[in-house]
Amino acid sequence: MYRPNSFWTWAMVIVTAVQAAIVLAFESYVFAKFQTSLNRDANPENNPYSRAIPTSLTLYIFGFLYQLLLVYDALRLKNTIQVIGLCMFNVALLVYASVQMTQIHDAVSNLGDFHQIDRDRVWDATKPYLTAVPCIIALGFVLMSVVAWKLYDEFAWMIYKHISADLRMKRRYLAFQIYIALLKFDFCFFLGFTIQLVVVVVDKSNVEFYLTIAAIPVTILILFMAALFTRRENKLGMVAIILLYFAGLAYFLFKLVRMWHSSENKMKLYRPVRKSMTAFAVITISLILITIINACFCTANFGKGLKPHIAARKLESEDEKANITEMPSLSHGGPVPSRMTIE
Repeated sequence: MYRPNSFWTWAMVIVTAVQAAIVLAFESYVFAKFQTSLNRDANPENNPYSRAIPTSLTLYIFGFLYQLLLVYDALRLKNTIQVIGLCMFNVALLVYASVQMTQIHDAVSNLGDFHQIDRDRVWDATKPYLTAVPCIIALGFVLMSVVAWKLYDEFAWMIYKHISADLRMKRRYLAFQIYIALLKFDFCFFLGFTIQLVVVVVDKSNVEFYLTIAAIPVTILILFMAALFTRRENKLGMVAIILLYFAGLAYFLFKLVRMWHSSENKMKLYRPVRKSMTAFAVITISLILITIINACFCTANFGKGLKPHIAARKLESEDEKANITEMPSLSHGGPVPSRMTIE
């Protein structure tokens, strides 16, 4: 099992763990305060706002736990691209924290109008914690950015020390790393959007409910096959994956338009989580577009000598066995290449 082995790897673990612990504690308090303050006769089926807040808070808790998992994964793989991606992921969490505050206020106000919760008491008790969450995330982002900059210098030579000084090959491998990292973030935002859709919006008696649930394992399979086809340089498979990306892009664009421009009955279903779902949809659409572009770059690089570097896993020491993002040398007996950095 991997353990951090330098000052900056430990710094990344500590910063993200402390940030997650504080935010999770605040979110758990808000969740518990809301649940205990909700009147017993408040039926979630009758008012979707009573489902919106637990769903929103649960997703936020999942987001930080997933971030911790990706931090461990990035440090284990010594993947500078994923470390930088985690800083951007923190920005997305910051955006969601800002949206969450107004969304919870709207939900508490709506439930208060129907006498299902003591609006003033609950909001006064939870507002300081909801206000503090974006501040903590912003501070965490600054600290993570500093640590990521130091890890960039620490990991760069380890990632590229086994490859020749061919800048074109270096860029091909960089595109591969970015693509694999994007797939991990795509999963998180797709899952967050889908959970809100299933729990709050879609009627359980509607066939869309079951189709949406079925889309979760299908999406996981697609992302897994996307990574597999890229590693094996399967052009037909990548073409099929890219077409599926376009289908996913069309789906999220359709849902985004439907949330804001639809019949009053449809818009009423989305209203409790419309702000957070819009944030998820916009981020997911942006990620899909970047993923499509990167997938095209990776496909264009097939047959240009990158596959053996990715496939080769025989490393020279036990310390390197955990570093699967390194590009192992395909030559034997040659001189050790000089230190390189990502350009």
